[in-house]
Amino acid sequence: MPKTQIFTSESVSEGHPDKLADQISDALLDDCLRQDTNARVAIETLLTRGLAVVAGEVTVNGYVDVARIVRQTITDVGYTDTELGFDGNTCGVMVAIQEQSPDIAQGVDVGGAGDQGMMFGMATNETTELMPLPISIAHALVRRASEVRRKHPSLGLRPDVKSQVSVIYEGTRPKSIETVVVSAQHSPNLSHDSVISVVQEHIISPVLAEYQEYVVGPIKYHINPTGIFVIGGPQADTGVTGRKIIVDTYGGMCPHGGGAFSGKDPTKVDRSAAYMARHVSKCIVSAGLADRAQVALAYAIGVQQPVSLNIETFGTEKEDPAKIEKKVLKEFDMSPAGIMKHLGLKHMCYLPTAKNGHFGNPAFPWERTTDAARLK
Repeated sequence: MPKTQIFTSESVSEGHPDKLADQISDALLDDCLRQDTNARVAIETLLTRGLAVVAGEVTVNGYVDVARIVRQTITDVGYTDTELGFDGNTCGVMVAIQEQSPDIAQGVDVGGAGDQGMMFGMATNETTELMPLPISIAHALVRRASEVRRKHPSLGLRPDVKSQVSVIYEGTRPKSIETVVVSAQHSPNLSHDSVISVVQEHIISPVLAEYQEYVVGPIKYHINPTGIFVIGGPQADTGVTGRKIIVDTYGGMCPHGGGAFSGKDPTKVDRSAAYMARHVSKCIVSAGLADRAQVALAYAIGVQQPVSLNIETFGTEKEDPAKIEKKVLKEFDMSPAGIMKHLGLKHMCYLPTAKNGHFGNPAFPWERTTDAARLK
């Protein structure tokens, strides 16, 4: 009999302090790449009460108005009043940016990896977007929360939201939703009962309607389980770029090498190789070679090709795993330059990746599956 277990994943909204920091870092990256597609960028953002601190290394042929982009990103998310936990119009902006080290550039300029490290990607046919079910639902909940807040401000929802979803699995197959947790920041004039009603009616119910086949039996709901959640955003919790790397990826269903994505240009394999690992995994599943695939890559700084490639199919393969790996190596160039060219990573907008995860959105080039035909 397949093993039965409960697997849990979380997500956070665009107004969560850590994700807001990610968005600022990627907004700055986008402006650098807009002016110079060869820009080298590694930007970190820290947010706390009334203050945004931007630090890192940037080499760009152009001028970036850092303070303006920081403020615009914050206000676009909805933080326009200190009562909400932050105000992009009045917060302080501190900048500590320097040029990238020439010691790193000499290896990257000739096509080598921008750093060492391990990157992972996965795909599973348990959802249409080939993502694990728990993280797909968790992302859908916070995405819906942001949509409801923007369309219906009278409901009293605020930008900072967290979700968590537990799913019962039999072996590698999801069977039913077991628990749903949503913590939603709200205005002070809403009672706890009112918040529960709003969240259930406008956020949870519409999302679960899209996953009706997994609504089997009673579901445990925890909505704002601590009670009041008025103070949120950077006023309640310091935000830092790269602190939601599991939310950004597969909700814990797949290993993570530890490198964050946001604020890094695509020569950084932390980002580009993780995107390629997802792309290849998705092509393997889309080609019908396996129901679930995980691709692991590792790089040495300044070296063009990965030092290792491992493909795991968890016993779901329809073809010899050695043959699958051989096909992948033949059809895909895993060098940083090859990845950037194949996925067009120098010519895209990265800000949307810092909201609702980096994977599962069909608008992102690494999500396309047309290349699956090359593996058949």
